[in-house]
Amino acid sequence: MIMGALDGRVAIITGAGRGIGREHALLFAREGAKVVVNDLGGSIEGSGSDVGAAQQVVDEIQAAGGEAVANADNVADWEGGRRLVRSALDAFGELHVLVNNAGILRDRVLVNMGEEEWDSVIHVHLKGHFVPSRHAAAYWREQSKAGHTVKASIINTSSTSGLLGNPGQCNYGAAKAGIAAFSLIAAQEVGRYGVRVNAIAPAARTRMTETTPGLSEVVKAPETGFDAWDPGHISPLVACLAMEDCPATGKTFFVQGGKVQVMVPWQMGKDLDKGARWEVMELAGQIEGLL
Repeated sequence: MIMGALDGRVAIITGAGRGIGREHALLFAREGAKVVVNDLGGSIEGSGSDVGAAQQVVDEIQAAGGEAVANADNVADWEGGRRLVRSALDAFGELHVLVNNAGILRDRVLVNMGEEEWDSVIHVHLKGHFVPSRHAAAYWREQSKAGHTVKASIINTSSTSGLLGNPGQCNYGAAKAGIAAFSLIAAQEVGRYGVRVNAIAPAARTRMTETTPGLSEVVKAPETGFDAWDPGHISPLVACLAMEDCPATGKTFFVQGGKVQVMVPWQMGKDLDKGARWEVMELAGQIEGLL
């Protein structure tokens, strides 16, 4: 009998009805995981809902002999996040992996962006990562305190839009940069309970990148050769990070096609240190040296 890399693991994957999340769910199931396929089923802007998107993926997994259940809870809602974690426990009796992938886009340059366009993107991405992580981490802490060995993993979804910058996406980029910072700090906090936290910054063809300024033409599938923008290429890294004995934690990885690269977070650069308080014009005369 061929063993899968994720045999015996129970995983929640948010935003798994389409795109990258769907690829995660299908690969996790092929590798032996039992999967909670979460998707609110809304539009790319976050409007509407339809559990059918998640159920279609569940049907695919079950048709191939895997185990999965659908969930349409809103990951940015406190009680929705609680129900999401509970759905894994009710269906499969345990939880080992949380993949936070759900997100929306409301692209607009800063001077034209409205309050709702800012709030909705920050809400779905940043709070939508925090809420499921908070409820899953509380469960794993209880397991650890009860004397159970915990080997759990959270994999978050950041973006180069936040880590490197992309005009027209200050709301999305701010959320994604926040997710990378959230991942780093969460890893430092929950490691004591046997939980690892990492993030990915994927580059792939999705509903989002197909509408992102400057990317719509770039992401098109080539007529021949390797398709570096195929969303399926992202999932092997996520599955690797979800494995029981993967050593990585507190890291963010860029992944595209066959390329996986560790991203280096903010770090100290050049400095000016007078050893005393600066005068404004004195410092103004030296500031160019830092640039």
